Amino acid sequence: MTGATRGLGKETARQLAAAGHTVWVGARDEAAGRAVAAEIGARAVRLDVTDDASVAAALARIEAEGGLDVLINNAGIATFSVDPAEALRVLDTNVVGILRVTEAALPLLRRSANPVIVNLSSALGSFWATHQPDHPASQLSTIVYGASKAAVSMLTTQYARAVPDVRINAVEPGYTATELGGQPNPHGRPVEVSARTVVRVATIGPDGPTGTFQQDDGELGW
Repeated sequence: MTGATRGLGKETARQLAAAGHTVWVGARDEAAGRAVAAEIGARAVRLDVTDDASVAAALARIEAEGGLDVLINNAGIATFSVDPAEALRVLDTNVVGILRVTEAALPLLRRSANPVIVNLSSALGSFWATHQPDHPASQLSTIVYGASKAAVSMLTTQYARAVPDVRINAVEPGYTATELGGQPNPHGRPVEVSARTVVRVATIGPDGPTGTFQQDDGELGW
């Protein structure tokens, strides 16, 4: 799992580990990853989604130590800036990062009896939600972040079509009390609640959905 040292990523990893799954905590900061892994009963691997060599090394280690059944692409950053350099940084992490890790992970996933990919997206990147006056996503302007999550959703649908032997879905985790964007958000719901949806989609069986956008109570419109 990428971006698993805090917030939603850490709680998702904790819930999966508590359920008996072998969980890899992917982290740019190796020391932070080891600390979280020790706390929740997981394994740690250095994984920077913006660095090809880091991604390749991480997947090589995972392959050597048993392989991979589920990939959760959780790493992401947010900004309200429209500065082009900042926009490139967000897109590299949120969009190209998924591409890097997914391409590196697919050879391992194809060896699994039940391969699954979960991409963390957002209603802020949903054309449907942002055009519904009664939906919270229609009340916010997040130009770069919203565009990055719309791209995540399209990556999900395109990969689901291109790789039909892997269950690939996007998740809207809900408005959650995390530090996405660098600032604590005290108004969202607890991470324990939002992580349940990610865990649900990560643990689907071979007959589960693919190419869908999941939220708490079912599917969200693209």
